[in-house]
Amino acid sequence: MVTFELSLLTTEIIMAVLSLGLFAVGLILPRGSRKGMFPLTIFAILGTLAYALYDFFYGGNAAFLNGMYMHDQFAGFFKILFLVAALLVVLSTKSYVAKFQAYRGEFYPLLLIAILGMMLMSGAGDLITMYVGLELMTITFYILVAYHPNDPKSSEAGIKYLVLGATSSAVLLYGISLIYGLTGSTQMFAVAMALGTDVNAVTILATVMLLAGFGFKISLVPFHMWAPDIYEGAPSPVTAFLATASKAAAFAALVRFYLLMMYGQSFAETGLVLLLILAALTMIIGNLMAFPQKNIQRLMAYSGIAQAGYIMVGIIAVAIPTVSVFVDGIKGVLFYLMIYVVANLGAFAVITHVAQSQGSTEIKDYSGLARRSPLAAAVLTISFLSLAGIPPLAGFVAKFYLFSAVVNQGFVWIAVIGFVMSMISVYYYLSVVKVMYLGDGEGLPEAPVHGAAKFGMLLSMIVTVILGIYPTPLAQMAITAAASLVK
Repeated sequence: MVTFELSLLTTEIIMAVLSLGLFAVGLILPRGSRKGMFPLTIFAILGTLAYALYDFFYGGNAAFLNGMYMHDQFAGFFKILFLVAALLVVLSTKSYVAKFQAYRGEFYPLLLIAILGMMLMSGAGDLITMYVGLELMTITFYILVAYHPNDPKSSEAGIKYLVLGATSSAVLLYGISLIYGLTGSTQMFAVAMALGTDVNAVTILATVMLLAGFGFKISLVPFHMWAPDIYEGAPSPVTAFLATASKAAAFAALVRFYLLMMYGQSFAETGLVLLLILAALTMIIGNLMAFPQKNIQRLMAYSGIAQAGYIMVGIIAVAIPTVSVFVDGIKGVLFYLMIYVVANLGAFAVITHVAQSQGSTEIKDYSGLARRSPLAAAVLTISFLSLAGIPPLAGFVAKFYLFSAVVNQGFVWIAVIGFVMSMISVYYYLSVVKVMYLGDGEGLPEAPVHGAAKFGMLLSMIVTVILGIYPTPLAQMAITAAASLVK
């Protein structure tokens, strides 16, 4: 008997209703009155976040339509992550969005629709459900990336993202069609049972095509070439959301896919070799290509590529299907993603502020920022040090969880590469810090932080520091979420 309990979709329904409601409000309000969209969006996100937290701890695990959509703590963790990311992005965009001459009322509803797509991806137990969520998220980003209609870079980034995103979606969909042709099903667990341990050329081709589709969304080498141009051309708040929440959504889908689709031991070993190579290349190329960058959004693009390589290390830790190893590996992935989102959005809050106050995203224009805006410089420094994995910040704990999980499995060499690349990344992160604190900043304007942006920066910095000193609550949530996948 097919179960159809709409209560399992409460968070998603709330998000859909709120996004459509904000769209309606934006259409009704006169153009000069649309500043009210900001507090409405904040209240919408906070309300949904409160319910998502309640649902995580008290909602339990269940399947919708016999496994087509999963309601578990794993999906619940990512829903919380997406909403935290949206909250930090919205806090840092109030003044930035106010300068949009048109379509100001549509910006925030589009963000909420993107979150809805991400939620569908995190809970998808069926390849078609996952694809629908992916496309809902991606189509929204096509619009947001080109949101500056009079900016040639934004328009160019939007066109590039549309073409490359459509291509990656086609590759992913073809991989799904091959899986369906092999098994007669798109439900992930049913596909895993049908494939078993049988590995053939078509199975490998389908897996590679699916991984290529995911690889584009998470900027995995060699599917990363789009990221620098799109990150540079898109509006800074959109770049922030694209670099964090959309990447987390792709990893959520990839983890569930990897766990179920690679259920057979021989199939897992076949995919493991490919993942090891891709993770190593992504860490190395991402970090080395960040060195010559002069634009901070391009630097963040290559930093994000390297971070995707680190996260892949945690996914590798589930190759041996034992519960303890699996939980440790996924715990590391979930913990790292939350820290990556918070620290990265702290950095992007500063980037958005500087872009608005100075009209530039070039690193040289951060000269003397420590004197012109001490808070912004401090937040960017803390965020960069956390991304580099410097103790006692949360990024260090996150990397420790990832690397220890893969070392316990016997892959010491990939952890060594990750450690070395983390140390190398300190150079290009600190090169920006050097410009902020040692540059004279002559001729550059004062850039004090006020209002919601100030609160968002402080929030990200405080969370990054506290979770580095006391990571237990978040780590326990990550363990609970990981364990729900094996129940």
